Amino acid sequence: MLISTVAFAAMHAAVRHLSGELHPFEIAFFRNAFGLLVLAPWFLRYGLAPLRTGRLPLHGLRAGLNIIAMLAFFYALSITPLARVTSLSFTVPIFATLLAMVVLGEVVRLRRWVAMFCGFVGTLIILRPGLAELDQGSLLVLLSAALWACTLIVIKVLSRTDSSITITCYMVVFMAPLSLVPALWVWQWPTGQQLLWLVAIGVVGTLGQLIMTQALKEAETSVVMPFDFFKMIWASMLGFLFFAEVPTVFIWIGAGIIFVSTSYIAYREHKVTRARPPQSVARPPEH
Repeated sequence: MLISTVAFAAMHAAVRHLSGELHPFEIAFFRNAFGLLVLAPWFLRYGLAPLRTGRLPLHGLRAGLNIIAMLAFFYALSITPLARVTSLSFTVPIFATLLAMVVLGEVVRLRRWVAMFCGFVGTLIILRPGLAELDQGSLLVLLSAALWACTLIVIKVLSRTDSSITITCYMVVFMAPLSLVPALWVWQWPTGQQLLWLVAIGVVGTLGQLIMTQALKEAETSVVMPFDFFKMIWASMLGFLFFAEVPTVFIWIGAGIIFVSTSYIAYREHKVTRARPPQSVARPPEH
């Protein structure tokens, strides 16, 4: 899990660096395209068998939501400090819990309500509405988090009938062509050096996703998830070293509150899931 946080922070820093030369929408396309190449051996191993499904429209919905979330996130990286983007991205479990309650009818008891309220307070500490200007990048990160939470709900529905392999295969197959459409509107041919950066973004991002998934298989969620906060540390370091960004004390306090509350939500979700009959559930990709 620690290695995966390094991979994601490095990918985000690379996106921020390259967005000064290429549009974030084009970077998102290459992230998906080169990520697809990394997973090609997996398709060679399993063939077309995992693509059998009776819920193709729902797979398409999941991929569409994920693409919009990725585009919003990548654009936010191009205009917002890394530490601020990372801190606000921790809000995904809060949105997911609220959506699960509304859409799936899941029962949310007092302890998770308190955790969600604390997470909301942490978000307000970072944004400080009324005291600081609400910047476009922060709003885009929150939009991305909300859409990413929607994909979690879709995955929960899909996992009732489809395996995690099928869900992941359709995600990979759909996201590359879907992300090409907005990229064409801002297209410019990358130089050789830019292409190397794009390859690194696609490969490092996909490897980080695979490593994180393996970490969640190897250990309990309550053991693994606290390490996710290292993304905030690496993002702050990279932002300072390469972009002269210094996160404020409000970002650190807010991020800490959000992370503790969402870690508790993840822990409670894991406890509830263990009490149910086993299901094959896929985790949505990090951006």
